[in-house]
Amino acid sequence: MHPYASLTAATALLALAAISPGPALAQANPSSSDIINSLRPTGPIVGGTRGIRPVGPGTEPAPSAAPAITAPAPRAPASRHAPATAAAAQPIAPPPAGGSAPSVNLTVQFANGSDQLTPGAMHTLDELGRALSSQDLASYRFRIEGHTDTVGRADSNKTLSEQRAEKVVDYLAAKFNIDRSRLQAIGMGEEGLLVQTGPNVPEPRNRRVQVVNLGA
Repeated sequence: MHPYASLTAATALLALAAISPGPALAQANPSSSDIINSLRPTGPIVGGTRGIRPVGPGTEPAPSAAPAITAPAPRAPASRHAPATAAAAQPIAPPPAGGSAPSVNLTVQFANGSDQLTPGAMHTLDELGRALSSQDLASYRFRIEGHTDTVGRADSNKTLSEQRAEKVVDYLAAKFNIDRSRLQAIGMGEEGLLVQTGPNVPEPRNRRVQVVNLGA
């Protein structure tokens, strides 16, 4: 597991990775009201898609995962450093048809190489929890996607992103009593980069958590 892997959250997706605080990441995460406005179907349109942060030229977020993408079935807890094991695949629920699904990207900081939430991550997830448990979003289901940058091995990034997405779901369910049937944790690893880069590029914007509205 490499020291740079981490996850972040932005336009209807969740990507996760371990990051170090710094000037490049000084921008604040959205408030619960901002998240609500981005995730509800009537939310504002930013740059052609619903979301929080506009993306610069040539850095358009990848489209939401298509129905053909599959995710590994739940597995028994294992060491965070253990390699991913083969398991029967289950389909990822696609977003509603008819255009881009409402989504939001959030920066969720984890301890390096692990799924341990930092105090900053918990503050961000508190805003997300308040939004998802609000009357505006209470009737919707959401996909929580963990994303990483391209530093390290792709299979390790995939495994770590899965663990972090699950940790986000655990936190939201435990603290805000959000029904787990409304939340689907998916580890995307290096798939769906927000900013296209080559291998082994520690791009902070690719370490994110993306939340996607799957509909009622």
